[in-house]
Amino acid sequence: MPPTRRKPAALTWDQVPLAPVVLVRGTEGLLADRAVDRLLELAKEADPAVEVTTVEAAAYERGQLEMLASPSLFGEPRCVVVEGLESMSDPFLDDALAYLQAVPDDVWLVLRHGGGTRGKKLLDAVAAAGHPVVACDPVKRDADKADLVRTDFRRARRRIEPDAVQALVEAVGTDLRELGAATAQLVADTTGTVTTDVVLRYYGGRVEATGFRVADAAVAGRAGEAVALLRHAVATGTGPVPVVAALAMKLRTLAKVAATRGRTGVSVGDLGLAPWQVDRARRELDGWTPEGLAAAITAVAAADAEVKGLGRDPVFAVERAVLRIAAAHR
Repeated sequence: MPPTRRKPAALTWDQVPLAPVVLVRGTEGLLADRAVDRLLELAKEADPAVEVTTVEAAAYERGQLEMLASPSLFGEPRCVVVEGLESMSDPFLDDALAYLQAVPDDVWLVLRHGGGTRGKKLLDAVAAAGHPVVACDPVKRDADKADLVRTDFRRARRRIEPDAVQALVEAVGTDLRELGAATAQLVADTTGTVTTDVVLRYYGGRVEATGFRVADAAVAGRAGEAVALLRHAVATGTGPVPVVAALAMKLRTLAKVAATRGRTGVSVGDLGLAPWQVDRARRELDGWTPEGLAAAITAVAAADAEVKGLGRDPVFAVERAVLRIAAAHR
């Protein structure tokens, strides 16, 4: 009985090797773009004379794949990139399934699927055959976005301060493409270590309107600044709920780190926080007592209930919570 071929683990965009067939799958467009760009670069490194052809799966005509994979007059290798598999035509599905039965060794076929169930039979066949699959899933957690920024800076052989990473994510992190573009701009336009001041110089106007800046000011005891930032955030479209969420997240981090004071054997990994988050929280805990931290957390809990329906004026509820947090400092 022949051995069962194990389904390979999904790869990240910067891990994928050049192979006869590669599936780039997922809805995160920036990561998919990077995966395809990487494969094209690898193909050109393997043979500068490679012939690259791009095909739209929705407009595909029967027999086109076989024609593109046929040996050329001069024998140069071919790289065929098929975009939009989520909208593939029936002829493409049929031809691609047949192609997988006899994959040529002088063609690199890159398949890009932007999500959905269309063509599931083909996606399963690619994975079952053991071909590389790149996972381009949505990046939602700020910690993962921060990792992406740090990775881009390392790749460019540049340094960025941990607080500057956080400031950049807070400013432009809602859209991964925009975050990638902002990182590229900072790498191209600056020299030396990128600091928080540099990030604020480029994107400060956008950072100031976020709940995280409100939380930073409140936790530092700067009541006037925190209220001013809160009002500006609300005026520019930030709702009370995300501001309360930012306050809660900030205080939860402080509480986690505060709980490790005087304890041995507790690692950063046990806290579920990045090292830079722990370092920053330790600095911010200066001036906080356990009683003050408890009072601040209670204020946020009350505001959370009010902005979710128990209060008549959600903005006032958040402003009151911000003042109570600032007052609890020291």
